[in-house]
Order: sequence, then structure tokens, then C-alpha cells
Amino acid sequence: MFSKLSKLFNNLNKTERCIFGGAAVILIVSLFFFLAQKFYDIAVEAPANGGHYTEGVIGQPTTLNPLLTGGNEADRDLTELLFANLADLVEKITPSEDHKTWDVVLKEAVRWSDGETLTTADIVFTIEMIQNPDTQSPLFTTWNGIVTERLSDKEVRLSVRNPYGFFQDNLNSLKIVPKHIFANIPPSNLRLSNFNLEPVGSGPYAFISSEKNKDGFVTKYHLKANEFYGKNKPYVEFFTFKFFKNQKEALDGFNRKEIDGLGAIDPKKFDELKISHQSYSLNTPRYYAIFLNQSAHPALKDKAVRNGLAQSVNRSQIISSVFNNHAMLVNGPILSIIDGYDPNVYKESGADLEAIKKSLDKAGWKVNEKTGYRMEFNLAVPQIQFLIDAAELIKKDWEQIEIKLDYTVSDVSGINETIKIRNYQMILFGNILRGNPDTFSFWHSSERFYPGLNLSVYNNKKVDDILESIRKELDAESRKKKLSQLQEIFYSDNPAIFLFSPNYIYAVPKNLGGFKMKILVLPSDRFKNVNEWYLKTARVLKLR
Repeated sequence: MFSKLSKLFNNLNKTERCIFGGAAVILIVSLFFFLAQKFYDIAVEAPANGGHYTEGVIGQPTTLNPLLTGGNEADRDLTELLFANLADLVEKITPSEDHKTWDVVLKEAVRWSDGETLTTADIVFTIEMIQNPDTQSPLFTTWNGIVTERLSDKEVRLSVRNPYGFFQDNLNSLKIVPKHIFANIPPSNLRLSNFNLEPVGSGPYAFISSEKNKDGFVTKYHLKANEFYGKNKPYVEFFTFKFFKNQKEALDGFNRKEIDGLGAIDPKKFDELKISHQSYSLNTPRYYAIFLNQSAHPALKDKAVRNGLAQSVNRSQIISSVFNNHAMLVNGPILSIIDGYDPNVYKESGADLEAIKKSLDKAGWKVNEKTGYRMEFNLAVPQIQFLIDAAELIKKDWEQIEIKLDYTVSDVSGINETIKIRNYQMILFGNILRGNPDTFSFWHSSERFYPGLNLSVYNNKKVDDILESIRKELDAESRKKKLSQLQEIFYSDNPAIFLFSPNYIYAVPKNLGGFKMKILVLPSDRFKNVNEWYLKTARVLKLR
């Protein structure tokens, strides 16, 4: 066939050969574009490996060790990338029928970022270190009393004294530390280890290096994708944290393209982001409320007063004015984004100020002709601008029902001391939930005094019984009914005036894909699926 074509071509004159050649080129080019279009039609755009992402963080890393990491957001952010949760390392977690024992089986060939094998010895070591008082771990209360039994390199059994309905949440979020790194360090000296700043972990990223100024201020942390990560290796090859002293510097850094991502953006400063970006306004299971110390003022013992105070606060105005609508309205101790929230408990209605004033009159709280007020309260407020702004609006709301509010602003140490001795009539403060409806720590009467977190000094036997029962309840439907009962009591009794839950505002570059978080239990949870983030794409054949 080819010889015939060759013979035919040789018999053509020069003009005919040019025409033939041109036609052949057109045919080949057309065929190329036809095949390319066919490939495009049957291919999809998919994440590709590569790229370098830089996150801006306000603050300084101090201790990158899950045993010791407390409330420092910079530490939490880095720890989330450097250490895997137990849920990412295991093949399965199986509870016994009575939920008193839990068998944990590790995946095959799980390794630390230095290549050492990760075994159940590391799990046992981690829990025992948490339980050792000399470690001074903030996780001590959560894991105190848990008994560990190592069955093999891959399997470990955990035993609890009493069934706890949310124990698997604790298991899933436990971050393991390497025994081969810390075993020879006395627990009391653990904070002195260099590995707290140059960690060996099991997370999606591994530590490379850090940078700091001559004055000791840490400027950057450099990480790379961890080849030994127990789940899919991250698409983004390199991840850098750049640290700033305040939000203004961080916003300037974002606008100069020194960083790609920035979180915890003040909603009033959001418009200061000048370069192209995509943003997320994410719900968080934390709320702010005015906690009422009924023992500190006789009027607060009166249910009519508490109801009047709660009903007259214009929470929608606070959310609009203070947060530019980047916040969620809170009705009670269980947030609407948490399982167990019952919307049927709460009645949507505008405040009838005249009805409130009549109710207060009926209860005997008349306006004093000399002062022009029925009563006067003092509110303790932390030195946080959005709380100060909210307090000013609440002050104006209560003036409409002839109640005077003075508020005192204190710094962190001052407010902590106030809380410690419960020296307040009211306090505007926040509670951070753990993503589940266990609110025992905030409302049980055993938590009324320091170091307990019951800031209303609330003492209600029925509430105590329900809170205890919710913790033990293993049946989801039964727990839901008890949670509804709890919310009904709070809605009626008003031991606190529930206000708002600020959103977490996060800005990232336009080309970042794979970000899937909608709710953040902690700000560091924005990195929960960081191994699925990508900056580059490629077309691949569709799988039928």
C-alpha cells in the first residue's frame, strides 16, 4: 500500500505535490485537534501534586507537642499539620457492648516522619504521659482514669470506669507522640525538650526548619509533605507558616502577597483585603453569653428580672453592627450546629418592651424617681473589642426597660482573677464546646467554683441529673429527648443570656482547591483535610 502511494506521489508534478503535502498537513493537524477534543471530552480536571502554600498566623509558636499544647493558636495550627489524630492512624476502633472497653487496631506500616515505626507502644506512652501529673498536660482531666492494655504492636485496649457517650470523640481527636523521642525525658522536664520546637510527628506534614530574628521572634516555619503520612499524601508539596505580631501586619502581608492564607480576620477589617481571594465564613461551636450570678444581686434571683433582661437584648442588632453579620445567633447552651439542638424549644418573637416593663412592675421592680431606673447592675467584660462593643449595645437595650448597666473592662489577668473568685454580678464571657452536646463542665453544680466553668454559679438539681444522664446515654434518640428537656429548662429559667457565636473568617487564594470545612470546633480545624488541598490541576481520563 505504501509503495503504491509512493509511486503515485513520484508521478505528481511540483504543484500537485505541494497541494498533496498541504492536504496531508491539514489532515494531520485536524486529526490532532480531533483527538485532543475527544480527550478533553472524556477527561476531567483533577488535583495535581506540587506547589508551595504560605499561611499567615498572628502570634508565636512555643510548644509543638500535643501533650502540652494549650490555648496558643499558633501552637495548635502547627500541631494540626505535624501530628495526626488517632482516627487517621487506625484501621478500626471497636467498643464493647457496654462501651467500657475500646479495642483500637492500627493500620499497617504506620510511621513517624523520621521513618521509625509507629506502634501501640506510642499510644500507651502518650496516654500515660497525659495522666502523669508531672507532665502538667491540659488533657489530664479528659484522660484521667483511662486504663491501657497493649495487646500487640497493632492492637491496644482502653478501659473506662463508666460508659461515656462521647468517648469516641476523645479517641478520634487524640494526637499521639513518639515514645522513641520522649521516653528518656522526665515528665517534669518535658517542656525543655528541643523536640517541642523541632518535632517528629505523624501528620500530613513534616518539619524542615524554622527562622527567627535576632530578638528571638520566630518569623517562619517550613514544612514539607510527609511521605509516611497514614492517609493520602498531601498534594501541596511545601507548607510555610509566617508569623505576625498583630492583625494589621498580617493584613498588610496578605495584600503584599507575602502569604496565601489568613484566618481569624476581624469582620470589620475584612474589606481591607485588597488582592483577589476567596473567603469562608465558618461556624464555630463556641458562644458568648452574659452569665448571671444570682447570689451577687437580689434582683437576679427573680425569674421575671432574668426573663426581662434576656428578652430585651437585641441580639440581631449586635450581630449586624458588631460582626457585619459574620456571627450566629445563639438561643441556649446547645448550638444549632450541634446534634441535639431542638429548634421547637425556642419561640421566634420580637421583644415587647412595654410588656416587659409591666412584668417588672408587677414583680415589684418599680422605677426609682430619683435615679430613673428600676435597678442597676455591673457587668465584667474582657478587654476584647467586639465584647466591649456588644456591652455598649446591651447597655442601651436595657435602658429602654429602665435598667441601668455599668460595665468594667479588664485585661486577661484581671478577668481571670474575677472569674476565679466569682467576684461579679454578671460577666460577658465565652464557652467553647467540643463539637458534641456535652455541656456538663459549664452547667453542673459541681462546677460552680474555681476551677469549674459554671460561671453562672448555677445550682439546679434537675439540670444536674439530666447532664449526668446525657453523658452516660448511649442511645442517640434517648439522648436527643434529654437534650430537649435541658434546653426547655434553660429557655424558661434564663441562668444566662445567650448572645452570639462569631464566625471564623478565612481568606485563601483563588487557585486553592479542596478546602471542605464548614464548621470549626477549633480554629486549627481549618487544616483537618489539608492533605486534600491543591494548587495545581491536570486533566485525567474519567473513570466509568
